[in-house]
Amino acid sequence: MTWRKFSGEVIQTPILEEVEAAIERETNLGNKLKVCIGTDSQVKGSVTDFATVIVFIREQRGAFMFIHQERTSQKMSIKERMLTEVQKSIDIAYKLCDLLDLYDVGLEVHADINTNPMFKSNQALHEAMGYIMSMGFVFKAKPEAFASSCCANKMVQ
Repeated sequence: MTWRKFSGEVIQTPILEEVEAAIERETNLGNKLKVCIGTDSQVKGSVTDFATVIVFIREQRGAFMFIHQERTSQKMSIKERMLTEVQKSIDIAYKLCDLLDLYDVGLEVHADINTNPMFKSNQALHEAMGYIMSMGFVFKAKPEAFASSCCANKMVQ
């Protein structure tokens, strides 16, 4: 699984090591961190692009993120695509949660799912919320889910 920084620089070390190095660096600089993980997707013809982001929020000092992108030609319904986004975010959150707990870094999982029933993505809201919360993670949906609806969205546009 290839990760990169927003600058485009490919991360050469395993993502767990890179996250730990980032936490240690930021902590040594006196920054209090929170991590938000989100995934978004975009259908382009017969291909769906997915982007998963790990966003590090520095309290009152901005943010930075790591990005993983992948592409599939598998056809999916809107609900299936929304739940696939959630699955990708949960997979990363699960890999990082012990490390984040060790360093006392807060974690949120963001879903690019609208809370307004007028939007198509809303049909996956209850399943996504149940899935994320049953895994023990803090859940955020639109409009609070900036990691997925802004950061990851920028990567798939």
